[in-house]
Amino acid sequence: MKLISKNLLTVLGCFFAFSSLTAQNLAEIPVPLDPMVRTGTLQNGLTYYIRYNEEPQDRASFYIVQNVGALLEEDHQNGLAHFLEHMAFNGTENFEGKGILNTLERHGVAFGRNINAFTSFNETVYNISDVPVNRPGILDTCLLILYDWSNGLLLTDEEIELERGVILEEWRTRRNSNVRMRDQWFPVLFEGSMYAVRDVIGDTTVIKYHDPEVLRQFYHDWYRTDLQAIIMVGQFDVDEMEEKVIELFSKIPAVENAMERPFFEIPEREGTAFVVATDREATQTSITIYIPRRNLDLQNKTLENLRSGYIRSLYNSMTSARIQELLQQGTPPFINGYTQAGGFMRGYDSYAIGVTANPGEAEKALEAIMIETERVLRHGFTENELARAKSNILTNLESRYNDRGKIRNDVFARQLQNHYLINAVVPGIEFEYEFANQVIPGITVEEVSAIAREWIREDNRTIVVTGPDNIEHITEASALSIMDGVKLAEIAPYEDRLLAESLIEEGLPGSSIEKTVILEDFDAVEWTLSNGVRVVYRHADYEKDNVLLSAYSPGGSSVKGNDFVPSITLFNELITSYGVGDFDAVSLQQMLSGKRVSVRPMVYDFSETISGNAAPRDFETMMQLVYLYFEQPRFDEEAHNALMSRYVSFVSNMQNEPRKIMSDSITLLLSDFHPRVRNLDVSLINEVCFEQIRAIYQDRIQDASDFVFFIVGNMDEDVVRLMSKQYLGSLTSTGREETWVDHGIRFPQGQQKKQIEIPLEIPKANVNVFYSREMDYSPENLMYLRVLRGILNLRYIETIREDEGGTYGVSVGWSMNRKPVQTGGIQMRFETDPERVDHLKPILYREIEKIIAEGPTQDDFQKTIENILKDREQARRHNSFWLNSIYNFYREGVNHADEENFEEIARNMTLDDIHQFVIEFFNEADLMDILFLPQAEIVSAN
Repeated sequence: MKLISKNLLTVLGCFFAFSSLTAQNLAEIPVPLDPMVRTGTLQNGLTYYIRYNEEPQDRASFYIVQNVGALLEEDHQNGLAHFLEHMAFNGTENFEGKGILNTLERHGVAFGRNINAFTSFNETVYNISDVPVNRPGILDTCLLILYDWSNGLLLTDEEIELERGVILEEWRTRRNSNVRMRDQWFPVLFEGSMYAVRDVIGDTTVIKYHDPEVLRQFYHDWYRTDLQAIIMVGQFDVDEMEEKVIELFSKIPAVENAMERPFFEIPEREGTAFVVATDREATQTSITIYIPRRNLDLQNKTLENLRSGYIRSLYNSMTSARIQELLQQGTPPFINGYTQAGGFMRGYDSYAIGVTANPGEAEKALEAIMIETERVLRHGFTENELARAKSNILTNLESRYNDRGKIRNDVFARQLQNHYLINAVVPGIEFEYEFANQVIPGITVEEVSAIAREWIREDNRTIVVTGPDNIEHITEASALSIMDGVKLAEIAPYEDRLLAESLIEEGLPGSSIEKTVILEDFDAVEWTLSNGVRVVYRHADYEKDNVLLSAYSPGGSSVKGNDFVPSITLFNELITSYGVGDFDAVSLQQMLSGKRVSVRPMVYDFSETISGNAAPRDFETMMQLVYLYFEQPRFDEEAHNALMSRYVSFVSNMQNEPRKIMSDSITLLLSDFHPRVRNLDVSLINEVCFEQIRAIYQDRIQDASDFVFFIVGNMDEDVVRLMSKQYLGSLTSTGREETWVDHGIRFPQGQQKKQIEIPLEIPKANVNVFYSREMDYSPENLMYLRVLRGILNLRYIETIREDEGGTYGVSVGWSMNRKPVQTGGIQMRFETDPERVDHLKPILYREIEKIIAEGPTQDDFQKTIENILKDREQARRHNSFWLNSIYNFYREGVNHADEENFEEIARNMTLDDIHQFVIEFFNEADLMDILFLPQAEIVSAN
């Protein structure tokens, strides 16, 4: 058994003489494992990783990683790796039936959000996250669950039969146009490989009819200790945890005469393959060129490999920046595009050149993305581009390093998962930060530019074209001709821009503080500046490298007439694409290279807002951007037209997309077809007016007189006060007072049921039930709705999903609004077989009626309360919690951070309380029941 040293200094001493190391030296030194990780391998072959961590505080996460996926299946087992994943939650030696879920939910650990799993081609991973470590026995319980997931699944006939329906409905839910097209092009891209013939979710015939013994045999063959790792990360005693792991998991015997776990090759091909995949519901034409190559997965990595990873990141960053610049100019040649070196499948990377074309312009799009690829291949990058990319990557690393105490348990667990499966490097942020700062500055532009020459080949390529089935697509001959033509074309090097030295050149007048108020409940202070602007500041260092800013003013888009609705609809997407001050969007991003800062103006229905975040070192830059967005907004018609062109292209073929049809229908029905509620379509886009965008902005944003600014983060109060006086104190104020306008948009009254037929390739019924009722916007009602949502979620998991096997999941949501009237709502949605919807949909109502008649069960009630309180405890330890609490206090007059308005309400709530609320809510609520069904002619075609 090998244990990793806990002493970080030992590692640093061994490896941090980087400045004197050559490339040859780096290639000889292995990347160390994070010294905070305790790891070992038991005699039965099981690997374990244990790491202490305090984010979230008093929480732990538990993972079991099975090096087993769909590629290991035989033809008669197609889908059983994924089926087996489901069965891990349906009875084990120590937790019969739904015992795992019931046990964990009583501690506030929720199925779906905290308890989950996934299966892919090569692995299956289970997780239990955000477990409260201060509950007696809970750590031992989680270890016992991992133990059972390793070797104790019951796989009873009864549970297998019940789960067939759930998995068939998951298949139905996930079978969208992208998946159907993937099934057409995967066999070409992966010709000769198991990737071409396996589907993770599987064959519906196998799912429906496989003999349970076949599933048990797959389990026996592959769920075994030599293919398993368990991972524990959290706030616990590492030594004690390791002792428990060794004692418990050593009891599992190794499988004798174990089958070899193969590596799955992807054969190389000569030349270029071509495939077109189409679907009735596809909305856009895309072209992707894949050039796969073997990588170093499964091999031990050296410091040179780590350095090479930075080179690849720099390359991808610079190609992405060039594409984004192209999309800001004139009429863009495509909707989106990329040319990058990235990951692919286990053991393989791929160079990928991809583009989403404007309607009818596939040839133009392919030529444009190939020109940009060829430009990099011939001329490489500029020194300034590389300097910006280096600055950005080092800034991101510095931010992670500064906030290393806020890295969540699950982030570490996922890293260790990849360490086990593919030998991914996990040196720890301390090591990586120091190493990167030593080696990245020395990376040359020639090294980065060389990636194109190393990765881009003219053989072993596959061109994949996907799109709607009702248009002519680019042919193989045309695609190859375009690519050959680009190689012969004259292509100039990329021309970099000259940048200004600072965002603001002129001096600012600033203003004084006229009034100071101490907000004791929030440990905050409010300043009123002489220009009328109010600023509220609270120091918070839950995230060390983080300062948040938010501001609001009443009014919003409600003050504009109906003729502004199209422009209002796209305002928030358009306005930041213009840039600000003297800088268009591209040069602004270049000016902000090496800074972690963003600011965004937004206009909502009833208010206009400014939101921002920055690292403390970039706080002044954030304040400068706020000043510019008020005083020097930019209205760039070329950028506007470019983005509008992309929007038209994006939505022009969406009339056949089922999710868009359903979403649009729901939007119109819930607004009772109000004229101010419009769906995003070509007609609306064509009505968007550049001058109206300007008018909305200048009316809503440029007058700061009724704005309140909130700043929360790790900043010295004196600095915040000084910067507020200088930048916010220089904002123009006219002293106007205004409020929002009620246009009468309301949830439809009464009990309404709608049934809508839509074209669907895969027959499915989509159930949507909305309840809404006028009620006081109060802390008590907010809590009642949270609790009701949690109880209904548990009921529907048990009944519609588990007992009936009728759906992959029922989504239950809640909402509460203050404007234009105070209302509360509950929403339920699920998809199912159209043949079963008449049986399953009534269960939604039956469970509500049962709660009205009898009240919720004590068990469901307590599970929900525990989960709400657990999530609340975690939320309080973040800067964003305090920003939102202060912000909402000013808007609503209620201090939601006060335990009286949250924790005490939850703890003091009784079954009778929630029962009475349920009775009153549903007896008085309006109802909108919307059922989408497939059109008969479409179903018959399948």
